[in-house]
Amino acid sequence: MKITYWSDYACPYCYIGEARLKKAIADVPELEDTELEMKAFQLDPSAGTHATEDTQTRFAHKYGISFADAGRQIESISQMGKGEGLDFRYATTRFTNTMDAHRLTKLAQSKGDSEMAEKVIEALFKAYFTDNRELADTELLQQIGEQCGLDGSEVRDVLNSDRFRDEVILDEREAARYGIRAVPFFVVGKYGIPGALSVEDMKRALRKALEEQRGKKQVQGMTCGPDGCRIG
Repeated sequence: MKITYWSDYACPYCYIGEARLKKAIADVPELEDTELEMKAFQLDPSAGTHATEDTQTRFAHKYGISFADAGRQIESISQMGKGEGLDFRYATTRFTNTMDAHRLTKLAQSKGDSEMAEKVIEALFKAYFTDNRELADTELLQQIGEQCGLDGSEVRDVLNSDRFRDEVILDEREAARYGIRAVPFFVVGKYGIPGALSVEDMKRALRKALEEQRGKKQVQGMTCGPDGCRIG
């Protein structure tokens, strides 16, 4: 089975949702060989290359709530992340543009090595939510790429160019066509799963998609018509 999901590295629910998805997959033996594909979705394409506000102030401004309420919501989200075993430090994150982080991800995915791509994805989430680094920092991205097994020269060439920018934009346009306006958003078979559902809810959705996929294969395995039967 393949699961496609739209995500952004500056999205706390994306990090939490991905962790829950992986736990759900691990609890369903039939999904051992599930393929994951992350697609890009920038929360703020106009964001700059350096953080200009602390997270609590930015959160309060974005959602039109008080500074104190913003702090409480941030802490609640952080506790949610910690509950999934993540070293989650949302309050001290440094929000910047994530285009280059997504382009680095596209480079990793282009290698056809899913394990390496997952390492890059996890390293970028950790850099933002645990280490509180600016993801627009090309030196940081260079370091992450090399540590995860990418060729240093190629990473540098990508970061110094517009390579993979079109692929990121195409992901976002595809999301728009599907009516996806918030992330994370997971697509499993014909099912869309919005938000960071609980592990149990994730498992129910995955099992339902798996059962439907198996039923479809059985139905399509042999087809008969006026000219006889054939294996589909």
